[in-house]
Amino acid sequence: MGMIGTSLTCLAAATNCSITLTNNTDNASTKDDVGLAQKPVTVSKSWQIQVDAMDVSDTAALLAMIKSHTPFLVMWDETQTSDNQTRALANFSRQGMAYITDATFTFNDRENCAKQVTLIGTGKIDASNGSSAIQTSVNPPASITKGQNIRLFLSSDNTTAPAKVIAAARQLQLHVSLSMENVTTKDTEGDWQVQEPTELSYDITTSALMRSGEDITSQVAAQALNDVETIYHNGTPVKWKIANTGGANNRTASSTIASGSVVLTQLQLNGQNRANADYQATLTGYGEYEVA
Repeated sequence: MGMIGTSLTCLAAATNCSITLTNNTDNASTKDDVGLAQKPVTVSKSWQIQVDAMDVSDTAALLAMIKSHTPFLVMWDETQTSDNQTRALANFSRQGMAYITDATFTFNDRENCAKQVTLIGTGKIDASNGSSAIQTSVNPPASITKGQNIRLFLSSDNTTAPAKVIAAARQLQLHVSLSMENVTTKDTEGDWQVQEPTELSYDITTSALMRSGEDITSQVAAQALNDVETIYHNGTPVKWKIANTGGANNRTASSTIASGSVVLTQLQLNGQNRANADYQATLTGYGEYEVA
């Protein structure tokens, strides 16, 4: 299966793509009914699409689509050709207008980057009658297929550019959520739910080792780790960016994928028995993010 967006680009390397169609019901039971059983009545119809994929080469494009707060055309269809990125216009193909309401991008160390995307339909979904034009391949560049080539950089305040890499990192995840409101009216076509965005939020989670002989504020390979505990105690926003990296130990930022400001909302320091000490941090977005 393939899932196609505004630029008619297939979300490639997908491991799952599914549509859920829902009849939203109201309980029409009354005090005069015989027995206790409910009598659900359909009041509206809604749909959503869930996509899981192995690459994140389109992270900036998807983040920009979420931030635009506008719906875009989604097509769900069988695919063909050697790279499975050309629409086949199968009998079961569907299309409609949707928002990206939830996206999680994972950049774990030494693992393939991955993404999970949820799309909420606004209005109807119906049989696809669109063009079968060739789609653009979105196979990721080799430089960003593994998580160790993408890292989180922080500053010590909300004015300084983020330049300190979270070294000895093992896990990094960016999650973006767009809250929706049902604005369906009595005139909505076919009782399909109409959605509008109400709030954009995001958070970053990361974990990193605290290796023997060093603490969070020390230097590793001449690169200073950011003072995470100081950031936590200050409780004020700091600048961040997620960027492709290079150089010694992949700690020099090259192209930026996304950036913005965050507040460190949770910090957990772990000292497990007979295991490497590490820390886990959750950083909550402060204002809007920026994309490359």
